[in-house]
Amino acid sequence: QVQLVESGGGLVQPGGSLTLSCAASGRVVGIYTMGWYRRTPGTQRELVATITGDGSTWYRNSAKGRFTISGNSAKGTVALQMNGLEPEDTAVYYCGVHISNGTFYWGQGTQVTVSS
Repeated sequence: QVQLVESGGGLVQPGGSLTLSCAASGRVVGIYTMGWYRRTPGTQRELVATITGDGSTWYRNSAKGRFTISGNSAKGTVALQMNGLEPEDTAVYYCGVHISNGTFYWGQGTQVTVSS
């Protein structure tokens, strides 16, 4: 019953910034980890950033220093601030929520396009 809805995607020029937001609908209990991953058509999905309930964060190497993840497990919300965007960041970005019982939920995605 849980649904995740992403927003904030769009078209930006190289070096620009975007903030992605995700909100869960329905009851979400026992969230362990929230995060973002992305996928380019024809490529394998890759994890971008995660945040745990205690605030610990993880970023893939290419995102370090440019992206910042934040979230509120109690509210079921997670955001990704992206600065210094590069063409290689172009992808569909998905938010995900990992529940303590092993269940994983993800949204439908939001398109991020970085191009001049």
